[in-house]
Amino acid sequence: MNNIIVCIKQVPDPHLISKIKIDEEGRIDRRGILGVLNPLDKNALEEALKIKERFGGEITVLSMGPPQAIEVCRDALAFGADESILICDRCLSGSDTLATSYVLACAISKIKFEIVLCGNETIDSGTGQVPPQLAEFLCIPHITGVRKIEFLDESTVEAESKMESNIRIVRARVPVLIGVAKGINDPHIPSAYDIMNAFKKEIIQLDIKDIGADADRVGSLGSPTYVERVIPMEQKREGLISGDLDEVAMEAVNRLKRFL
Repeated sequence: MNNIIVCIKQVPDPHLISKIKIDEEGRIDRRGILGVLNPLDKNALEEALKIKERFGGEITVLSMGPPQAIEVCRDALAFGADESILICDRCLSGSDTLATSYVLACAISKIKFEIVLCGNETIDSGTGQVPPQLAEFLCIPHITGVRKIEFLDESTVEAESKMESNIRIVRARVPVLIGVAKGINDPHIPSAYDIMNAFKKEIIQLDIKDIGADADRVGSLGSPTYVERVIPMEQKREGLISGDLDEVAMEAVNRLKRFL
């Protein structure tokens, strides 16, 4: 196996989700919010390390984001990636999932690879759209929601994913894109040596000209979808129900009927 690509993203710290605000343009206001590596992307990196251990090759991490996203690119190097690339350009601001997938595909198409790994979704949007969209741009098969990966040989992968109440097992030949789900593995914690060594490595920074992306297909103008408005959810407690079992059950049913 020649090259494994892992797509990563910097997201707001999950512990600070309650403090996140949405600006007037429907975008997440990240000011004052610590950015971290998307949790499922750690799982994708861990799987990449397992594949490399078995078949060899190199792991290239790829991210699209603002200048501060270089921090998660360095985190990925500490995690064990061989090369880290950040696509950073002002015109990328406001890109939706389709525009993001297009940019990632432009960059990946310039790299020889056998497998692309992604977290199935990110905690800041949770759409799960980037993995399949990216695979379509790359014209390769994809398997999402994957919780187990097994290579039958160097070119054939068997992946297991949960589909509602059933389990789906899919086989595909490389090149293939896989979106990993929570629970596929337990990501290791990089050592102090790995973290310090990551600062010695170069992080490649590219703009849309470097990857050959069309400026009309990125950013707000190149995004077919946008956030029109954000409506906060109001939680209203109905109070406690007391009485014997039959009375409590009947009252609970009556209250639930109001929402049907």
